[in-house]
Amino acid sequence: MTATQERSAPTRRSRRAARGRAGSRTLSAIAGLALVAAAVAVQTLGLTPNDRGAPISTTGSLGEDVDTGRFTVRVDKVAAARTVETLSAEPVATEQLFVVVTASATSAKEPLKLGQPRLITPDGVSYEATDKIPATNTLANPWVQPGFWVSGFFVFEVPASAVQGSKVAFGLPKSALVEPFEPEVEVDLGLDEAKAAQLTSAPQDVYPLKKS
Repeated sequence: MTATQERSAPTRRSRRAARGRAGSRTLSAIAGLALVAAAVAVQTLGLTPNDRGAPISTTGSLGEDVDTGRFTVRVDKVAAARTVETLSAEPVATEQLFVVVTASATSAKEPLKLGQPRLITPDGVSYEATDKIPATNTLANPWVQPGFWVSGFFVFEVPASAVQGSKVAFGLPKSALVEPFEPEVEVDLGLDEAKAAQLTSAPQDVYPLKKS
């Protein structure tokens, strides 16, 4: 009887010790997660409002499908013109240069709209899509649906010097509520010195915006 008690006692102690070790491992795991969360919080607190509002850019090139996870954009063509013939208004002219970007878009899970994009030069100068062209004539107008591609145009009014090496950044429409790290597509238009010179030296007199 005594011998049996002596054998069973270590077993109970072993179980208590095992539970203690398991508890310690659980506490260690919780502590580790807490440290990770604290580190993330510190990093987030260290970000400026501009940093937190900055988009997450996915880059690509002319003719490529550039996927952000929420939407995909492809730039199909780039042209230059002195005058643009719109769908719903009189033709619009410029003393500079209209850069007409033909693009297509689709979404991953939910219908959405694209915002007006920006043309960005190699030295960081940014040009918004011109407001001379009604938004209803651009790719910002239709809903971008999951599983379907929709095509359209965006038009930029820029000096000829802004064309070489330029990129176009596409994002979601601006709103009062800033979404942290919202997605953006940045497409290199492939306009090296030779292609930019070709584009700007012989712009079309009139570029018609036709429904795609």
